[in-house]
Amino acid sequence: MDRRGLRLTGQRRAILTTIINAPEHSTLDELLETVRKTDKHIGYATVYRTMKMLTEAGVVEERKFGDGYTRYEISDESHHHDHLICQRCGHITEFEEPLIEELQDRVAQRHGFKVTSHRHELYGMCRKCCESTAE
Repeated sequence: MDRRGLRLTGQRRAILTTIINAPEHSTLDELLETVRKTDKHIGYATVYRTMKMLTEAGVVEERKFGDGYTRYEISDESHHHDHLICQRCGHITEFEEPLIEELQDRVAQRHGFKVTSHRHELYGMCRKCCESTAE
């Protein structure tokens, strides 16, 4: 964060640590609930402002998966991944597929288009929900 000109206060450190250690793509409410376990004085406005600042600085990315919530994940330019989103239980699975990336590059090249970023999200039902529906 220092190289981006952002001061790392104790509260920002706690929020950043929480998002780094989050097992899933977290909402503001989920981040607040988790960060309050380490610092009960952190409020919703602090989490909101910090996530806005971290997003604008490119430290985290906002994700919207069609459930009405904004979720966050750490930005990692060296590790691109896409998402499978279960519309029944909301589970989000990250995946990497070089063939998809290669095809996207070929399509862009064919159209003389330079891709600067993209998001690939597949919506459906996860294995667990499919199995419970079949029963």
